[in-house]
Amino acid sequence: QVQLVESGGGLVQVGGSLRLSCAASGRTFSTYDMGWFRQAPGKEREFVAAIGWWNGGTTYYADSVKGRFTIARDNAKNTVYLLLNSLKPEDTAVYYCAARSGGSWLDPKSYNYWGQGTQVTVSS
Repeated sequence: QVQLVESGGGLVQVGGSLRLSCAASGRTFSTYDMGWFRQAPGKEREFVAAIGWWNGGTTYYADSVKGRFTIARDNAKNTVYLLLNSLKPEDTAVYYCAARSGGSWLDPKSYNYWGQGTQVTVSS
């Protein structure tokens, strides 16, 4: 079992940057593919980025964040990161990290462990 705790969210101006962290407990973190999702008010949870279980693993990005966001992980620290650059108002959402159990990388149903989320608000 994996427990996930996100941090690093906040209020930032358009064009600014944030680094989100997701700290995991449990000795099996390094065996999980990890993903970041986000959910804005009144909208469904959407895929943002994902990374394979090994350090420097394969990465996937939603088209809306490609070139602006970067996902990385440090298995020695049981942590996955999401670096958000060139932020836009439409990036405003609660951001969740999740551990993938199998299936589509983009589908939230493929992830069976979730954090509580961290709020990112981009002001114009």
